[in-house]
Amino acid sequence: MTLPLRTFAGMIVVTVLAAAFAGWLGVQYGLQQAQPRDDLDVLLHEQLSLTDDQQTEIAAIEGRFEVERDRLQAQMRAANRDLAVSIAQRHVYDAQTQQIVIRFHNAMTTLQEDTIRHVLAMRAVLTPDQARQFDQIVEKSLTAP
Repeated sequence: MTLPLRTFAGMIVVTVLAAAFAGWLGVQYGLQQAQPRDDLDVLLHEQLSLTDDQQTEIAAIEGRFEVERDRLQAQMRAANRDLAVSIAQRHVYDAQTQQIVIRFHNAMTTLQEDTIRHVLAMRAVLTPDQARQFDQIVEKSLTAP
């Protein structure tokens, strides 16, 4: 191997190692900076000292919501797939594409409205003191960055 070729190969090896190290550092930094958001339902169960009856009633509310949420999320995924096909095959933003976007937005709006109803249904199960605490949790959850 000639000197210029060995120098070039050495530079490639050093570059790959430096890139791998920089990537690893970036991942480590990202993991340290990530702050897990507390899920509203987790906070509800952990912080409000629910009675067994409240746990049972809220579990039923959550079960009904989960089914509806999954259905609406499936509608949004289907609309996104249709939108991807439309854009890839037709390359125009026309009435057909607009209808797909409207389908997506309708499912998304319904999901948001159902989520609000879900939160309020859970709140209705709480005592006045628990409801005040719940309101603070909801406010914090909705205003978190």
